[in-house]
Amino acid sequence: MASGMRHTTVCLLATVAASAILMPTFVAWGSSQGHSTHPVVSTGVSLRGAPSASAGRDGVPGSMSMPLILGGTAVVLQALIARSRSESGARPASYRRVAMAMSASKVGCVGIVGSSGAVGVEMLKCLEKREFPTENVRLFAKRAAGTVVETKFGPVTVEPFSVEAARECEIVLMAVSGSFSEEFSPQIIGGPKNTVVVDNSSAFRYKDEYPLLVPEINGAAGKGASLIANPNCTTAIGAMALWPLHQKYKLKKVIMSTYQAASGAGAEGMAELEQGLAAYVKEGKVSKNEVFAHQLPFNVIPQIDAFQANGYTKEEMKVTWELQKIFGLSKDVLVSCTAVRVPTLRAHSESIVIETELPIDPAEARELLKTAPGVKVVDDPANLAYPMPLNATGQYDVEVGRIRQSLVFGDHGLEFFVSGDQLLRGAALNAVIIAEGVVAK
Repeated sequence: MASGMRHTTVCLLATVAASAILMPTFVAWGSSQGHSTHPVVSTGVSLRGAPSASAGRDGVPGSMSMPLILGGTAVVLQALIARSRSESGARPASYRRVAMAMSASKVGCVGIVGSSGAVGVEMLKCLEKREFPTENVRLFAKRAAGTVVETKFGPVTVEPFSVEAARECEIVLMAVSGSFSEEFSPQIIGGPKNTVVVDNSSAFRYKDEYPLLVPEINGAAGKGASLIANPNCTTAIGAMALWPLHQKYKLKKVIMSTYQAASGAGAEGMAELEQGLAAYVKEGKVSKNEVFAHQLPFNVIPQIDAFQANGYTKEEMKVTWELQKIFGLSKDVLVSCTAVRVPTLRAHSESIVIETELPIDPAEARELLKTAPGVKVVDDPANLAYPMPLNATGQYDVEVGRIRQSLVFGDHGLEFFVSGDQLLRGAALNAVIIAEGVVAK
Protein backbone atom coordinates (compact mmCIF):
# COMPACT_ATOMS: atom_id res chain seq x y z
CA MET A 1 0.00 0.00 0.00
CA ALA A 2 3.00 2.28 -0.47
CA SER A 3 1.80 3.82 -3.70
CA GLY A 4 1.20 7.54 -3.48
CA MET A 5 -1.78 7.25 -5.81
CA ARG A 6 -3.45 4.55 -3.71
CA HIS A 7 -2.82 6.63 -0.59
CA THR A 8 -4.60 9.53 -2.28
CA THR A 9 -7.60 7.30 -2.99
CA VAL A 10 -7.77 6.03 0.62
CA CYS A 11 -7.69 9.59 1.92
CA LEU A 12 -10.37 10.52 -0.60
CA LEU A 13 -12.73 7.82 0.69
CA ALA A 14 -12.08 8.77 4.29
CA THR A 15 -13.04 12.33 3.52
CA VAL A 16 -16.27 11.19 1.93
CA ALA A 17 -17.20 9.14 4.99
CA ALA A 18 -16.47 12.00 7.35
CA SER A 19 -18.17 14.89 5.62
CA ALA A 20 -19.62 13.82 2.26
CA ILE A 21 -17.57 16.63 0.78
CA LEU A 22 -14.90 15.46 -1.58
CA MET A 23 -11.91 17.65 -2.31
CA PRO A 24 -9.37 15.31 -3.91
CA THR A 25 -5.95 16.31 -5.03
CA PHE A 26 -5.47 15.60 -8.68
CA VAL A 27 -1.96 15.07 -9.91
CA ALA A 28 -0.97 16.26 -13.34
CA TRP A 29 2.11 14.26 -14.29
CA GLY A 30 1.23 13.55 -17.86
CA SER A 31 2.42 14.19 -21.32
CA SER A 32 1.26 17.07 -23.48
CA GLN A 33 -0.94 14.75 -25.53
CA GLY A 34 -4.70 15.02 -25.07
CA HIS A 35 -7.71 13.18 -26.39
CA SER A 36 -11.12 13.70 -27.92
CA THR A 37 -14.14 11.61 -26.99
CA HIS A 38 -14.89 9.68 -30.16
CA PRO A 39 -13.72 6.16 -31.09
CA VAL A 40 -11.53 5.79 -34.12
CA VAL A 41 -11.69 2.86 -36.52
CA SER A 42 -8.53 1.84 -38.34
CA THR A 43 -8.63 -0.52 -41.30
CA GLY A 44 -4.99 -0.43 -42.30
CA VAL A 45 -3.62 -3.29 -40.19
CA SER A 46 -4.07 -6.98 -40.86
CA LEU A 47 -3.81 -9.71 -38.25
CA ARG A 48 -0.03 -9.95 -38.59
CA GLY A 49 0.52 -6.53 -40.12
CA ALA A 50 2.84 -3.80 -38.90
CA PRO A 51 0.85 -1.24 -36.84
CA SER A 52 1.11 2.51 -36.94
CA ALA A 53 2.91 4.28 -34.09
CA SER A 54 0.54 7.23 -33.99
CA ALA A 55 -2.81 5.78 -32.92
CA GLY A 56 -4.43 7.03 -29.74
CA ARG A 57 -5.41 5.16 -26.59
CA ASP A 58 -8.82 3.89 -25.47
CA GLY A 59 -10.38 4.60 -28.85
CA VAL A 60 -9.60 8.30 -28.84
CA PRO A 61 -6.92 10.04 -30.91
CA GLY A 62 -3.76 11.20 -29.19
CA SER A 63 -2.85 14.24 -31.24
CA MET A 64 -4.97 17.00 -29.68
CA SER A 65 -3.65 19.24 -26.97
CA MET A 66 -5.68 19.01 -23.76
CA PRO A 67 -4.26 21.07 -20.89
CA LEU A 68 -5.43 19.66 -17.57
CA ILE A 69 -7.07 21.82 -14.93
CA LEU A 70 -7.47 19.40 -12.08
CA GLY A 71 -9.76 20.59 -9.29
CA GLY A 72 -8.10 24.00 -9.42
CA THR A 73 -5.06 22.51 -7.70
CA ALA A 74 -1.69 22.91 -9.39
CA VAL A 75 0.80 20.25 -8.33
CA VAL A 76 4.40 20.79 -9.27
CA LEU A 77 6.66 17.90 -10.20
CA GLN A 78 9.04 18.38 -7.29
CA ALA A 79 6.25 18.19 -4.72
CA LEU A 80 4.85 15.09 -6.40
CA ILE A 81 8.12 13.19 -6.25
CA ALA A 82 8.81 14.31 -2.68
CA ARG A 83 5.40 13.07 -1.55
CA SER A 84 5.80 9.79 -3.37
CA ARG A 85 9.19 9.17 -1.78
CA SER A 86 7.98 10.00 1.71
CA GLU A 87 5.05 7.60 1.37
CA SER A 88 7.07 4.74 -0.09
CA GLY A 89 9.38 4.60 2.93
CA ALA A 90 12.35 2.29 3.24
CA ARG A 91 12.92 -0.65 0.94
CA PRO A 92 10.79 -3.58 2.20
CA ALA A 93 12.46 -6.79 3.29
CA SER A 94 10.68 -8.66 0.52
CA TYR A 95 12.20 -6.40 -2.15
CA ARG A 96 13.93 -8.47 -4.82
CA ARG A 97 16.08 -7.05 -7.56
CA VAL A 98 15.24 -8.72 -10.83
CA ALA A 99 17.92 -7.09 -12.95
CA MET A 100 20.61 -8.90 -14.83
CA ALA A 101 24.01 -9.08 -13.13
CA MET A 102 25.76 -5.75 -13.35
CA SER A 103 29.39 -4.78 -13.52
CA ALA A 104 30.98 -2.19 -11.27
CA SER A 105 31.24 0.28 -14.17
CA LYS A 106 29.37 3.58 -14.29
CA VAL A 107 28.09 5.83 -17.01
CA GLY A 108 28.38 9.58 -16.89
CA CYS A 109 24.75 10.41 -17.57
CA VAL A 110 21.28 8.90 -18.02
CA GLY A 111 18.60 11.10 -19.57
CA ILE A 112 14.82 10.79 -19.24
CA VAL A 113 12.77 12.41 -22.01
CA GLY A 114 9.21 12.97 -20.85
CA SER A 115 10.34 13.07 -17.23
CA SER A 116 7.21 14.83 -15.97
CA GLY A 117 4.82 12.15 -17.26
CA ALA A 118 3.57 9.22 -15.20
CA VAL A 119 6.12 6.79 -16.69
CA GLY A 120 8.94 9.34 -16.61
CA VAL A 121 8.41 9.96 -12.89
CA GLU A 122 8.56 6.21 -12.24
CA MET A 123 11.72 5.90 -14.33
CA LEU A 124 13.50 8.37 -12.08
CA LYS A 125 12.27 6.57 -8.96
CA CYS A 126 13.52 3.23 -10.37
CA LEU A 127 16.94 4.72 -11.10
CA GLU A 128 17.11 5.96 -7.52
CA LYS A 129 15.74 2.89 -5.78
CA ARG A 130 17.90 0.51 -7.78
CA GLU A 131 20.99 2.70 -7.29
CA PHE A 132 21.62 2.89 -11.00
CA PRO A 133 25.36 3.29 -11.74
CA THR A 134 25.40 6.78 -13.21
CA GLU A 135 27.11 9.95 -12.09
CA ASN A 136 24.33 12.24 -13.30
CA VAL A 137 20.71 12.25 -14.43
CA ARG A 138 19.23 14.76 -16.85
CA LEU A 139 15.49 15.37 -17.09
CA PHE A 140 13.76 16.65 -20.23
CA ALA A 141 10.15 17.85 -20.29
CA LYS A 142 8.39 20.70 -22.04
CA ARG A 143 5.86 21.79 -19.45
CA ALA A 144 8.06 21.19 -16.42
CA ALA A 145 11.14 22.90 -17.92
CA GLY A 146 12.84 25.16 -15.43
CA THR A 147 11.64 23.37 -12.30
CA VAL A 148 14.24 21.84 -9.99
CA VAL A 149 13.78 18.24 -8.86
CA GLU A 150 15.62 16.94 -5.80
CA THR A 151 17.01 13.50 -6.60
CA LYS A 152 19.47 11.03 -5.10
CA PHE A 153 21.80 12.16 -7.85
CA GLY A 154 21.56 15.75 -6.64
CA PRO A 155 19.24 18.61 -7.62
CA VAL A 156 18.31 18.44 -11.30
CA THR A 157 16.85 21.30 -13.32
CA VAL A 158 14.33 20.03 -15.87
CA GLU A 159 15.38 21.06 -19.39
CA PRO A 160 13.49 21.52 -22.63
CA PHE A 161 14.34 18.64 -24.94
CA SER A 162 16.94 18.92 -27.65
CA VAL A 163 18.76 16.22 -29.59
CA GLU A 164 22.11 17.84 -28.80
CA ALA A 165 21.47 17.78 -25.04
CA ALA A 166 20.18 14.20 -25.09
CA ARG A 167 23.30 13.08 -26.96
CA GLU A 168 25.39 14.20 -24.00
CA CYS A 169 24.06 11.14 -22.14
CA GLU A 170 25.22 7.56 -22.67
CA ILE A 171 21.69 6.21 -22.12
CA VAL A 172 18.38 7.96 -22.86
CA LEU A 173 15.04 6.62 -21.63
CA MET A 174 12.16 7.79 -23.82
CA ALA A 175 8.77 8.18 -22.09
CA VAL A 176 7.04 9.99 -24.93
CA SER A 177 4.51 9.42 -27.70
CA GLY A 178 5.23 7.11 -30.61
CA SER A 179 5.31 9.95 -33.11
CA PHE A 180 7.80 11.95 -31.01
CA SER A 181 10.05 8.94 -30.52
CA GLU A 182 9.83 7.95 -34.19
CA GLU A 183 11.14 11.39 -35.14
CA PHE A 184 13.82 11.93 -32.52
CA SER A 185 15.10 8.57 -31.22
CA PRO A 186 17.05 7.82 -34.43
CA GLN A 187 18.63 11.28 -34.15
CA ILE A 188 19.76 10.67 -30.55
CA ILE A 189 21.49 7.32 -30.94
CA GLY A 190 25.23 7.12 -31.55
CA GLY A 191 27.19 10.35 -31.52
CA PRO A 192 30.17 11.21 -29.30
CA LYS A 193 28.82 9.22 -26.31
CA ASN A 194 27.60 6.28 -28.42
CA THR A 195 24.17 6.96 -26.93
CA VAL A 196 21.74 4.07 -26.50
CA VAL A 197 17.99 4.80 -26.50
CA VAL A 198 15.44 2.68 -24.63
CA ASP A 199 12.04 3.62 -26.04
CA ASN A 200 8.80 3.03 -24.16
CA SER A 201 6.51 3.83 -27.11
CA SER A 202 5.25 1.52 -29.84
CA ALA A 203 7.28 3.28 -32.56
CA PHE A 204 9.91 0.56 -33.03
CA ARG A 205 8.44 -2.55 -31.41
CA TYR A 206 7.30 -4.23 -34.62
CA LYS A 207 10.32 -3.44 -36.79
CA ASP A 208 12.61 -6.42 -37.20
CA GLU A 209 15.80 -4.38 -36.92
CA TYR A 210 15.06 -3.25 -33.36
CA PRO A 211 15.06 -5.66 -30.38
CA LEU A 212 11.94 -5.79 -28.20
CA LEU A 213 13.09 -6.80 -24.73
CA VAL A 214 11.92 -8.21 -21.46
CA PRO A 215 15.42 -8.68 -19.99
CA GLU A 216 14.65 -11.82 -17.97
CA ILE A 217 13.35 -13.46 -21.16
CA ASN A 218 15.37 -12.26 -24.15
CA GLY A 219 17.87 -9.77 -22.79
CA ALA A 220 20.65 -11.20 -24.95
CA ALA A 221 18.81 -9.97 -28.06
CA GLY A 222 19.72 -6.40 -27.12
CA LYS A 223 23.47 -6.93 -27.27
CA GLY A 224 25.11 -4.20 -29.32
CA ALA A 225 21.81 -2.46 -30.13
CA SER A 226 21.69 1.33 -30.05
CA LEU A 227 17.87 1.53 -29.99
CA ILE A 228 15.86 -0.91 -27.88
CA ALA A 229 12.07 -1.08 -27.67
CA ASN A 230 10.16 -1.58 -24.44
CA PRO A 231 7.06 -3.79 -24.78
CA ASN A 232 3.47 -2.79 -24.17
CA CYS A 233 2.49 -2.92 -20.50
CA THR A 234 -0.11 -5.66 -20.99
CA THR A 235 2.37 -7.86 -22.83
CA ALA A 236 5.16 -7.37 -20.31
CA ILE A 237 3.00 -8.30 -17.31
CA GLY A 238 1.61 -11.45 -18.91
CA ALA A 239 4.98 -12.46 -20.35
CA MET A 240 6.55 -12.79 -16.89
CA ALA A 241 4.25 -15.71 -16.07
CA LEU A 242 3.94 -17.15 -19.56
CA TRP A 243 7.65 -17.44 -20.32
CA PRO A 244 8.66 -20.06 -17.69
CA LEU A 245 5.56 -22.08 -18.59
CA HIS A 246 6.43 -21.90 -22.29
CA GLN A 247 9.99 -23.01 -21.63
CA LYS A 248 8.88 -26.17 -19.89
CA TYR A 249 5.53 -27.05 -21.44
CA LYS A 250 5.56 -25.28 -24.85
CA LEU A 251 2.65 -22.98 -25.57
CA LYS A 252 0.12 -23.87 -28.26
CA LYS A 253 -2.61 -21.32 -27.50
CA VAL A 254 -2.88 -18.26 -25.28
CA ILE A 255 -6.27 -16.68 -24.52
CA MET A 256 -6.05 -13.53 -22.45
CA SER A 257 -8.64 -11.16 -20.99
CA THR A 258 -7.34 -7.99 -19.39
CA TYR A 259 -8.62 -5.67 -16.68
CA GLN A 260 -6.63 -2.51 -17.24
CA ALA A 261 -6.45 0.39 -14.82
CA ALA A 262 -7.00 4.06 -15.62
CA SER A 263 -3.26 4.66 -15.31
CA GLY A 264 -2.79 2.85 -18.61
CA ALA A 265 -4.01 6.09 -20.18
CA GLY A 266 -1.44 8.11 -18.21
CA ALA A 267 -1.87 10.79 -15.60
CA GLU A 268 -4.83 12.20 -17.50
CA GLY A 269 -6.66 8.89 -17.22
CA MET A 270 -6.09 8.62 -13.48
CA ALA A 271 -7.21 12.21 -12.99
CA GLU A 272 -10.40 11.65 -15.01
CA LEU A 273 -11.33 8.64 -12.87
CA GLU A 274 -10.78 10.58 -9.65
CA GLN A 275 -12.59 13.63 -10.97
CA GLY A 276 -15.56 11.53 -12.08
CA LEU A 277 -15.89 9.92 -8.66
CA ALA A 278 -15.53 13.29 -6.94
CA ALA A 279 -18.24 14.82 -9.09
CA TYR A 280 -20.57 11.89 -8.37
CA VAL A 281 -20.16 12.32 -4.60
CA LYS A 282 -20.64 16.08 -4.71
CA GLU A 283 -23.24 16.41 -7.46
CA GLY A 284 -24.71 12.95 -7.95
CA LYS A 285 -23.42 12.83 -11.53
CA VAL A 286 -20.13 11.71 -13.05
CA SER A 287 -18.27 14.48 -14.87
CA LYS A 288 -17.94 14.37 -18.66
CA ASN A 289 -15.34 11.99 -20.04
CA GLU A 290 -12.55 13.48 -22.16
CA VAL A 291 -9.75 10.90 -21.99
CA PHE A 292 -11.82 7.72 -22.28
CA ALA A 293 -14.39 6.91 -24.97
CA HIS A 294 -17.08 6.52 -22.29
CA GLN A 295 -17.60 7.20 -18.60
CA LEU A 296 -15.18 5.03 -16.60
CA PRO A 297 -16.45 5.37 -13.00
CA PHE A 298 -19.00 2.60 -12.27
CA ASN A 299 -18.37 1.16 -15.74
CA VAL A 300 -16.05 -1.02 -17.79
CA ILE A 301 -15.07 -0.21 -21.38
CA PRO A 302 -14.30 -3.15 -23.72
CA GLN A 303 -12.12 -1.02 -25.97
CA ILE A 304 -8.55 0.14 -25.53
CA ASP A 305 -6.97 1.84 -28.55
CA ALA A 306 -8.33 1.86 -32.09
CA PHE A 307 -10.25 -1.01 -33.71
CA GLN A 308 -8.44 -2.89 -36.44
CA ALA A 309 -9.78 -4.46 -39.63
CA ASN A 310 -10.04 -7.87 -37.96
CA GLY A 311 -12.30 -6.60 -35.16
CA TYR A 312 -9.61 -6.62 -32.49
CA THR A 313 -8.29 -3.38 -31.01
CA LYS A 314 -4.68 -2.36 -31.43
CA GLU A 315 -4.08 -2.95 -27.70
CA GLU A 316 -5.26 -6.54 -28.14
CA MET A 317 -3.13 -7.09 -31.22
CA LYS A 318 -0.08 -5.74 -29.40
CA VAL A 319 -0.20 -8.81 -27.16
CA THR A 320 -0.20 -11.11 -30.20
CA TRP A 321 2.52 -9.25 -32.09
CA GLU A 322 4.78 -8.74 -29.10
CA LEU A 323 4.60 -12.23 -27.59
CA GLN A 324 5.47 -13.62 -31.03
CA LYS A 325 8.55 -11.40 -31.22
CA ILE A 326 9.75 -11.65 -27.60
CA PHE A 327 9.23 -15.41 -27.28
CA GLY A 328 10.18 -16.20 -30.87
CA LEU A 329 6.88 -18.04 -31.32
CA SER A 330 6.07 -19.85 -34.53
CA LYS A 331 2.92 -18.93 -36.44
CA ASP A 332 1.38 -22.17 -35.18
CA VAL A 333 1.16 -20.70 -31.65
CA LEU A 334 -2.07 -18.72 -31.51
CA VAL A 335 -2.54 -15.73 -29.19
CA SER A 336 -5.84 -13.92 -28.62
CA CYS A 337 -6.66 -11.05 -26.25
CA THR A 338 -9.69 -9.03 -25.15
CA ALA A 339 -8.64 -5.79 -23.44
CA VAL A 340 -11.00 -4.00 -21.06
CA ARG A 341 -10.56 -0.71 -19.19
CA VAL A 342 -11.80 -0.95 -15.58
CA PRO A 343 -12.28 1.75 -12.93
CA THR A 344 -9.21 0.97 -10.84
CA LEU A 345 -6.50 3.56 -10.44
CA ARG A 346 -3.28 1.64 -11.03
CA ALA A 347 -2.01 -1.88 -11.88
CA HIS A 348 -3.39 -4.16 -14.59
CA SER A 349 -4.78 -7.66 -14.14
CA GLU A 350 -5.13 -10.47 -16.66
CA SER A 351 -7.01 -13.74 -16.83
CA ILE A 352 -4.95 -16.16 -18.92
CA VAL A 353 -5.85 -19.56 -20.37
CA ILE A 354 -3.16 -21.62 -22.09
CA GLU A 355 -2.99 -24.85 -24.05
CA THR A 356 0.39 -26.56 -24.04
CA GLU A 357 2.05 -29.22 -26.13
CA LEU A 358 3.13 -31.17 -23.05
CA PRO A 359 0.88 -32.21 -20.15
CA ILE A 360 0.89 -29.53 -17.44
CA ASP A 361 0.17 -30.12 -13.75
CA PRO A 362 -1.05 -27.13 -11.69
CA ALA A 363 1.00 -28.01 -8.60
CA GLU A 364 4.14 -28.45 -10.69
CA ALA A 365 3.45 -25.22 -12.57
CA ARG A 366 2.96 -23.40 -9.26
CA GLU A 367 6.37 -24.54 -8.01
CA LEU A 368 7.96 -23.58 -11.33
CA LEU A 369 6.53 -20.06 -11.14
CA LYS A 370 7.85 -19.65 -7.58
CA THR A 371 11.38 -19.86 -8.98
CA ALA A 372 10.78 -17.48 -11.90
CA PRO A 373 12.45 -14.05 -11.70
CA GLY A 374 10.07 -11.12 -11.44
CA VAL A 375 7.17 -13.36 -10.39
CA LYS A 376 5.48 -13.70 -6.99
CA VAL A 377 3.05 -16.59 -6.51
CA VAL A 378 0.00 -15.54 -4.48
CA ASP A 379 -2.22 -18.60 -4.60
CA ASP A 380 -3.93 -19.64 -1.36
CA PRO A 381 -7.69 -19.63 -2.03
CA ALA A 382 -8.47 -21.11 1.39
CA ASN A 383 -7.15 -17.90 2.94
CA LEU A 384 -8.52 -15.64 0.20
CA ALA A 385 -5.04 -14.93 -1.12
CA TYR A 386 -4.81 -14.23 -4.85
CA PRO A 387 -3.45 -11.48 -7.10
CA MET A 388 -5.18 -8.11 -6.87
CA PRO A 389 -4.24 -4.72 -8.36
CA LEU A 390 -4.30 -3.07 -4.93
CA ASN A 391 -1.55 -5.37 -3.72
CA ALA A 392 0.43 -5.27 -6.96
CA THR A 393 0.55 -1.47 -7.05
CA GLY A 394 4.06 -0.20 -6.41
CA GLN A 395 5.56 -3.70 -6.54
CA TYR A 396 8.25 -4.82 -8.95
CA ASP A 397 7.11 -8.44 -9.16
CA VAL A 398 4.05 -9.66 -11.07
CA GLU A 399 1.63 -11.56 -8.84
CA VAL A 400 0.34 -14.90 -10.15
CA GLY A 401 -2.45 -16.99 -8.63
CA ARG A 402 -5.75 -18.84 -9.18
CA ILE A 403 -3.61 -21.53 -10.82
CA ARG A 404 -5.82 -24.43 -11.91
CA GLN A 405 -6.28 -27.10 -14.55
CA SER A 406 -8.24 -25.88 -17.54
CA LEU A 407 -11.67 -27.45 -17.98
CA VAL A 408 -11.39 -26.74 -21.70
CA PHE A 409 -7.93 -28.11 -22.48
CA GLY A 410 -7.68 -30.71 -19.72
CA ASP A 411 -4.25 -32.09 -18.91
CA HIS A 412 -2.74 -29.86 -21.58
CA GLY A 413 -4.27 -26.66 -20.23
CA LEU A 414 -3.82 -24.22 -17.36
CA GLU A 415 -5.74 -21.15 -16.21
CA PHE A 416 -4.41 -18.43 -13.92
CA PHE A 417 -4.74 -14.77 -12.94
CA VAL A 418 -2.01 -12.12 -12.80
CA SER A 419 -1.75 -8.57 -11.48
CA GLY A 420 1.16 -6.24 -12.12
CA ASP A 421 1.99 -2.56 -11.88
CA GLN A 422 1.99 -1.47 -15.49
CA LEU A 423 3.87 1.74 -14.72
CA LEU A 424 6.70 -0.42 -13.34
CA ARG A 425 7.03 -3.88 -14.91
CA GLY A 426 4.96 -2.70 -17.84
CA ALA A 427 7.01 0.42 -18.47
CA ALA A 428 9.56 2.16 -16.22
CA LEU A 429 11.07 -0.82 -14.41
CA ASN A 430 11.49 -2.85 -17.59
CA ALA A 431 13.20 0.11 -19.29
CA VAL A 432 15.58 0.63 -16.37
CA ILE A 433 16.49 -3.07 -16.23
CA ILE A 434 17.24 -2.88 -19.96
CA ALA A 435 19.49 0.11 -19.24
CA GLU A 436 21.23 -1.84 -16.48
CA GLY A 437 22.02 -4.50 -19.05
CA VAL A 438 23.48 -1.84 -21.36
CA VAL A 439 25.84 -0.74 -18.57
CA ALA A 440 26.77 -4.33 -17.72
CA LYS A 441 27.75 -5.00 -21.35
